[in-house]
Amino acid sequence: MKQTILPLAGALALFALTGCATDRQVISQAESTNSELEPAIMDDPRLTGYMQEIGARIVEAAKAADAAHQGPKAHFSKEDNSWMFERGQFHLVNSKTLNAFTTGGEHMYIYSQLLEQCRSEDELAAVMAHEYAHVYSRHVHKGMNRQVLAMGLSAGAGLAGLALGGEEHGQDYAALASVSTATAASFLDLGYTRDDEAEADKWGFYFYAHAGWDPQHFGDFFQQLIDQGLDTSPEITSDHPSLASRVEHAKESAAALPPEAKSWRRPPIANAQAYAAIKQRTALVAKTMPNSDQVGVAQTLLAAVPSCLLPVDQPEQKDAQRRLAVAVQNASGKTGSN
Repeated sequence: MKQTILPLAGALALFALTGCATDRQVISQAESTNSELEPAIMDDPRLTGYMQEIGARIVEAAKAADAAHQGPKAHFSKEDNSWMFERGQFHLVNSKTLNAFTTGGEHMYIYSQLLEQCRSEDELAAVMAHEYAHVYSRHVHKGMNRQVLAMGLSAGAGLAGLALGGEEHGQDYAALASVSTATAASFLDLGYTRDDEAEADKWGFYFYAHAGWDPQHFGDFFQQLIDQGLDTSPEITSDHPSLASRVEHAKESAAALPPEAKSWRRPPIANAQAYAAIKQRTALVAKTMPNSDQVGVAQTLLAAVPSCLLPVDQPEQKDAQRRLAVAVQNASGKTGSN
């Protein structure tokens, strides 16, 4: 464990000196994170191909936006943006948590529970466009910079508060302890600010509409969550915009589109019948995936990621965050005493 803590401290020191995370640093962290999640990735050719087809349309629209100099200021930094349009991977991961996230590099993750809950490709594409917009807007860079301030160059310090939650899942710690402090810290700090989420909605809508999906349906998944009673927290107490405000902004964005937006429309990759088949296959593949410690750790990491959809984290997310924090804190303490 000591060997994983020292590189993290060095990386944090570098961030502190430079003042901000670079694309190279974010991409490197994303690759490390992906290696931890790989056991939970649903490696099915049909599902992988479908996710990549949706992603390719989103990235195509984003590349055109980049050429037209459309996007937030952070996107047009002095760094080369070409990597954002060349190697993006949209992964479907086996998890019963309702979420989606990106590590800011070349990897976007859609949870199987989310795909199964989406009623159409429009809803799925809207979430995927939102996640890609976080990459386009370099939001993870900001999160890494916040991580430096929170951890104060002390590996594991940012986890101490969560560790106070108790140790009611001691049987899981042996496997979770194999996760480095650097990886754990990155998972627990993947949350975005309210402004980040609003910006990702804005540019996600732009990519979604320009990629040809029906702009009237961009907010449908958020409305579905509202209908399930998941928009109960006051916006002022949350890091996220309320679901109701996100639906309202989606409607306003659709109403503000120019007349030529009708020419952007393209058929979905999967019609209603084909999408139902995709959902069935997702459920089948999830049931047949191997059950091992590696898969269990990956699923705990996935569950620990702060919600990118709901105003507040759900109980299973808070529970996973606590287990991950305690496991790494314990492992770090044992190493430090040697």
